[in-house]
Amino acid sequence: MTFADLGLSSFLVERLGVRGINAPTEIQHLVIPRVLAGENVLFRSATGTGKTFAYLLPLFERLLIAEVGGAFPRVLIIAPTLELCSQIKQEADFLLKDKPYCVSLLIGAANMSRQIETLKKDKPDVIVGNTARLLQLERMGKLKLSRVEALVLDEGDRLISDELLTETTMLLERINPRQAPARQTLACSATMSPQSRERLIPLLGEALITLETEEQEILRERISHWAFFSEERRKISTLSALLIASGAKKALVFTTRGGQVGNIVSQLQYHKIAAVGLHSDMEKKARKQAMDAFRSEQARVLVSSDLAARGLDIPAITHIISLDVPLSAEAYIHRAGRTARAGRRGVVASIGDAEELRHFAQLEKKLGITVYPKALYKGRIVTPEMV
Repeated sequence: MTFADLGLSSFLVERLGVRGINAPTEIQHLVIPRVLAGENVLFRSATGTGKTFAYLLPLFERLLIAEVGGAFPRVLIIAPTLELCSQIKQEADFLLKDKPYCVSLLIGAANMSRQIETLKKDKPDVIVGNTARLLQLERMGKLKLSRVEALVLDEGDRLISDELLTETTMLLERINPRQAPARQTLACSATMSPQSRERLIPLLGEALITLETEEQEILRERISHWAFFSEERRKISTLSALLIASGAKKALVFTTRGGQVGNIVSQLQYHKIAAVGLHSDMEKKARKQAMDAFRSEQARVLVSSDLAARGLDIPAITHIISLDVPLSAEAYIHRAGRTARAGRRGVVASIGDAEELRHFAQLEKKLGITVYPKALYKGRIVTPEMV
């Protein structure tokens, strides 16, 4: 099955060929025909399986055959983090290169005056943004959303979490389906709990087709799951020793405490480990510098909170290390999904105290994975029996 077989034009097929992408992934195979047919779709697939192209390709196919000009924006894509918004914008620009369509990025960290000028001057066909800034611009009368033809909620479960539900609901009310009955609605995420579904369906409308792929094969077959015991006060020391012993070429470290990111990075750097940090309170310039350093491998370790790392697409990550055991199976899948991409193998290591590791045993059963206890001994990673 090729992208042409799915109904995409030669232009988009050729654009994908520039990157050596010739065959659709499972989720793309499922979603693209549905979106081309104008259906509303709620879909779930593991991180790194091509969700962004799964909705961009068919939406842009429909955009390419439509008349240029007219109402704007035609496509609105909402995502929870600045980095994810930026990544989607880059992919959209890549696909529409040399075509007379404008894609604008509206995020909270950028200058609002420039964004308003862009809306006035360029009249973008596609807008990518985070909820707060989109809502702010709409309330100011600078962003008209009543003519949106396609709406996408990327990382939809995050957008309707307790922290963002009110803002997301208020924004969607301004583009109510009753005002635009022909509007197409899409939502996607790497995980989708029953609670998330219950919240999303009333917001998006009942006429949704739900599509899912199975990520258990990746979790079970291509990822090695490790657990290290450590008292809370020694976790960062354990992390440093683990990074050195593992020889990790590119490691993403998670902590639930965003305020501790700077301290963790400082201690790793003290041990001569090239590390950078990412947390939600950082300025846009600092966030970009950290991401650029990690992507270019100037830094081999990125320390982040779950929220700041949401939706990040960074290739060739070899190790995921958690300084705490995730509270839910969904959170574990989100973290694990950053490694073992494109047929590669990866390691997911969790560092926990006695209580956390007891909880991890429950997660292990729920996820159907095998977690191997590990220890650090004389600079090596060994089984606990060898210590």
